[in-house]
Amino acid sequence: QGKMPSSFIPMGCIVTLSGTGAEQNNGAVITNEETHVKGAFVGVLPSWAALDPALTLTVPHAQFMSGAFDTLSHCMESYFGSPRGRNVTDDINLAIQKNVIRNMRVVAEDDQQEAWLAKDPLPRFAQFLAENGVLKIGKATDFQAHMIQHQYGAYTHTNHGMGLAVIHPALYRHLAPEAPEQFARWASEVWGVDAAGKGDLAVALEGIDCLQAFIGEMGLPTSFAEMGSDASDETLRKVADTCVLTGGCAKRLERDEVFRILVECR
Repeated sequence: QGKMPSSFIPMGCIVTLSGTGAEQNNGAVITNEETHVKGAFVGVLPSWAALDPALTLTVPHAQFMSGAFDTLSHCMESYFGSPRGRNVTDDINLAIQKNVIRNMRVVAEDDQQEAWLAKDPLPRFAQFLAENGVLKIGKATDFQAHMIQHQYGAYTHTNHGMGLAVIHPALYRHLAPEAPEQFARWASEVWGVDAAGKGDLAVALEGIDCLQAFIGEMGLPTSFAEMGSDASDETLRKVADTCVLTGGCAKRLERDEVFRILVECR
């Protein structure tokens, strides 16, 4: 087996798209198109990064929304890890999720990134906090949605953020019964679900419905059919059989359940 490199060519980042703060961490993702494996590559840390929100203004609207949802996805994937009780890291995380959702709605309403910049002078702050390590302090994170999407992307060459938008609600409906209190807190604090007189699971499922409605509101796909991507049994089975199963998930998924989740995404 070859060894991972320990030194790299000096690199700087001029960021033109809101995403997950890769300019402030040492992680990357790469696809082996021959083996259909999309996975992490750790060790590449930029020496510097230019974070000028004005540089995002030429990005197509759909791609902007895709990157912004990836930001939200990283926040959710960190929050839904363990420990599942209330803690300061999660309190910060929930606030950032609300900020990202608010700013996405500003852009969607005005159909221009200028409105987003005008209303939030520090939009990059929320974006890079999604994956610079702050939201992982004291957490064993989930990232099961990312692992599923990575493999789906490896087989279908589809947009990452859009794939996450399709997968998250279906996955969370399988996970919420295993961590209802954690999901209910998220539903109430991020989506404003009224918990009065309701059980935790009912509140949690209502929050997931809010997430799915928001995805549609943002013009993002809610199914593989809307993406126009391959959702055949053969492809979904390959994805289910090859994706990484994460340890921080609310439950340990089996391959057959991952396949059922993917079928629900059709």
